Amino acid sequence: MKKIGLLFAVLLMNSYYGQKQVRAATIGFMNVENLWDTIQSADYIDGTKDFSNPAFHRSVPLDSLKYLPVTEENYMGVWNNESLKGKKVVRKQGGSHEFTPKSSKNYTYEIYQKKLANSAKVISEMGAQYTKTAPTIAGLIEVENRQVVEDLIKQPALARYDYGIVHFNSFDYRGIDVALIYQKRRFSPSKSYKREVVVYGSSGKREYTRDILVVVGYLDNERVAFLMNHWPSRRGGEVASAPKRNASAKALREEMEKILAQDANTKIFAMGDFNDDPVNKSMLNHLGAAESKEKVTPEKPFVNLMYPLFKKGVASLAYQDAPNLFDQIIVTPNLIQKGVSKEYSIWKTEVFAPKYLINKEGNYKGYPFRSWVGDTFTGGYSDHFPAFVVIQREN
Repeated sequence: MKKIGLLFAVLLMNSYYGQKQVRAATIGFMNVENLWDTIQSADYIDGTKDFSNPAFHRSVPLDSLKYLPVTEENYMGVWNNESLKGKKVVRKQGGSHEFTPKSSKNYTYEIYQKKLANSAKVISEMGAQYTKTAPTIAGLIEVENRQVVEDLIKQPALARYDYGIVHFNSFDYRGIDVALIYQKRRFSPSKSYKREVVVYGSSGKREYTRDILVVVGYLDNERVAFLMNHWPSRRGGEVASAPKRNASAKALREEMEKILAQDANTKIFAMGDFNDDPVNKSMLNHLGAAESKEKVTPEKPFVNLMYPLFKKGVASLAYQDAPNLFDQIIVTPNLIQKGVSKEYSIWKTEVFAPKYLINKEGNYKGYPFRSWVGDTFTGGYSDHFPAFVVIQREN
């Protein structure tokens, strides 16, 4: 039945192409589940540089720190751009030591190359059954630094698409970030920056999480914006950790509203791992992501494309043995219309779960075929299924 549905969708797309010369693009993202290189690293912040300069905050090998000047050996202040202006300091990465050949994971160069190849394969195939090409835009979640993204886009499955990269290091306690890759021939970024997300633990102490990556530009000459997210996890319990995701939702909404205040016609895609479902308060109330365009109100000005899938029982992961749809794509209502017009609109939304991404046996049968179980590398792909949309317009 699933194959019949896919065949019908492809035939429908082909009929559009035949009648109106439709142009299409896939926009999606993947949680690459701990994509680290094999070198133990730290963050080096050179506050004498401009925030937009990649040298302001970069990931460097531990053994290179002895060659870099430091103004405060044991910096105890707030970790954000403004507080670090003029300073040269080092921030340890909480997770880097786990991913080296000498760690308990025995994370070798061969495993790293397998991770890259696996991730590249998945990304290249998202939406390809409809567009016959790799995604025009692909978000990445859980990357260590820019270098691993550069290594990723050089993989044979992706290299021919000539991807550009947008990435900023965050102050996440583990040392993982989000990033965006884009086909240069179709998307031209005009502005990119990171939005700090300020959250606190139950003790009232500041906890450092991933920033929201904001990229504004032109996709085939249409003004669009992409906001990549990886909100705080449910560690400590769903209810106890909810304020962190609520704060993330408010920060995301502020950025989306700022973009629309500058140009109300901008088409916005906010996507990522939200660590909440479409029905949670963070998504519905604080972000204002309605279940459909018909349900949009001033309080809920955006549309969660995953809401209908969630209601059908579609999941992108299993958290604590319960199915969840944490991986979501939220858009502005101007992306939703009937038929094909001269501007891009949503044609299809999917959680990407081909057979090879699904665990076939054992206690986790039916779950995403993750790459790590404890310290053991399984040869798998990710603990999340990716998600994507196909947009289309008259050519």
